[in-house]
Amino acid sequence: MHPAPFSEFALLLMAAALAGALFVRLKQPVLIAYIVIGIALGPAGFSLVQAHDQIDLLAQIGVTVLLFVVGLKLDLQHVRHIGPVALATGLGQLAFTIVFGFVLILLLGKSPVEALYVAVALTFSSTIIIVKLLSDKRELDSLHGRIAVGFLIVQDLAVVLAMMAMSALKTTEVGAADELGWVTVAASLVGRVLAAVVVMAVLMRYVLPRVVAAMAKSQELLLIFALAWGLALAALGEWAGFSKEAGAFLAGFSLASTPYREAVNARLTGIRDFLLLFFFIDLGAKLEMSTLGAELGPAMVLSVFVLIGNPLIVMAIMGFMGYRRRTGFLAGLTVAQISEFSIVFVAMGITLGHVGVTALGLTTLVGLITITLSTYMILYSHRLFEWLAPWLRVFERTTPFREMEVEDRNDAKAEADILVFGMGRYGSRLLQRLRAQGVKAVGVDFDPEAVRDWHRKGLPVRFGDAEDPDFLESLPLPRTRWVVSTLPQGESNRALLHALRTSGYTGKVAVAVRDEVQSAAMSAAGIDRVFNLFDDAAEQATHKVCEALMQEHNDSSPARSEPTHRVPPGPAAPAPAKDSP
Repeated sequence: MHPAPFSEFALLLMAAALAGALFVRLKQPVLIAYIVIGIALGPAGFSLVQAHDQIDLLAQIGVTVLLFVVGLKLDLQHVRHIGPVALATGLGQLAFTIVFGFVLILLLGKSPVEALYVAVALTFSSTIIIVKLLSDKRELDSLHGRIAVGFLIVQDLAVVLAMMAMSALKTTEVGAADELGWVTVAASLVGRVLAAVVVMAVLMRYVLPRVVAAMAKSQELLLIFALAWGLALAALGEWAGFSKEAGAFLAGFSLASTPYREAVNARLTGIRDFLLLFFFIDLGAKLEMSTLGAELGPAMVLSVFVLIGNPLIVMAIMGFMGYRRRTGFLAGLTVAQISEFSIVFVAMGITLGHVGVTALGLTTLVGLITITLSTYMILYSHRLFEWLAPWLRVFERTTPFREMEVEDRNDAKAEADILVFGMGRYGSRLLQRLRAQGVKAVGVDFDPEAVRDWHRKGLPVRFGDAEDPDFLESLPLPRTRWVVSTLPQGESNRALLHALRTSGYTGKVAVAVRDEVQSAAMSAAGIDRVFNLFDDAAEQATHKVCEALMQEHNDSSPARSEPTHRVPPGPAAPAPAKDSP
């Protein structure tokens, strides 16, 4: 006997939670855990998943919400600022993967239609996973992080266009379509896209701002409206000959320019993650071990192609455009995987009758392999670059001119008694106060936009990666007495210390830490001076409060009488060490 649907859902959620905790412990995305649970509890495992209709409905809603959130994040300002490098890299990687992937899959014995679907699926990288990993590493605002987000936007646009194109072929035998049939399909698709653009432009300009403003008077109502709008346009998109996914994307995009975008996105993110759980469980439950076993060999070949080929083409394009090999390598690793969109795309092909379940099994295996391995590659990207750096010089021009444009050449050889790495709130204030005291201090940061802002304010801030020995060689290290790091992560500080030693720096190093654990780790690593931000701030605040209490007491005491009690003096400000900067 199988459990009732309610009990079955409870079992699925509990199993997914436990498996997800294990995979998080292994530093893996939880979506892999969901697929594994689907396989384990499906026909290939214990056959406990029986509520297929209910799970399938939730899975379809989950995919709809996923595309809605993608469209919601893609406002017109982001599209305008994608930049030439992100556009060139994104389109170049798409073209390379589709062409060479298609040929490779044909050589593996697949049919042309299946080869086309899987080749297109191999081009997409997971925006959710990449943004999460870069955010955890605090690299979203770095140069390679900004470029990666840029070509992920290009991929998000490409996946929607691919879904629309394949949906337009649902009444056509793809493999048997003649030239006239393709032309007819293309003309029909272009006509419907133009009609959709006109309708959405009118709605975004005249209707939606007023409707959303009225709904936003209640946060609960705003959420319900967003879900209703996304599902309605998904159903309308399917009726119009596109797909539910394309309609949901347009629904999100239509709200992306409203001032309520962030509020809607924040409320939908949890719902999206919950519903996508059922999509991946449903996916795993539909796969059979015989299918997966038959596709294991081709999946290994295609995984190597994605893990190595995609990063190499990104590095080649970025190197040609004038970026350092380190920037190209770190950005390239973000495409060393396929995404949840890849699986959604192939699953849509099964629904349209274009491909069979073997294509889905192959894509799922490639996804499991590449997501698992690329996660560790991104987490340990800097260490991996150090190992491979000597063999990557071919991907860098003699003069990486485009990256050097961001650097301030006037400060390139300027003398500096102190270098401050990290222009966050603490680092920027430290630099400003040092300059105000007449100290020759120069800042360093890896966010190109922040560097430009500080230049406009008249502060000498260099653009570069603190962990890159090649960049450190361009700094005036021989004349620098102190290096102060305000980088938030202990791993980054250890990498900086290693890079400084590699570059021959003989001065002293100070690090700002957030807790006692970091303080002990930095002291053990050989740091000369450790500043605990919270301890120092609390000590200064205590001193100022005690001074204020004493002043109030003196002001309120009679001129000729002694006070009945004395306010204890605050702690004296710590005297700077003899080697303090």
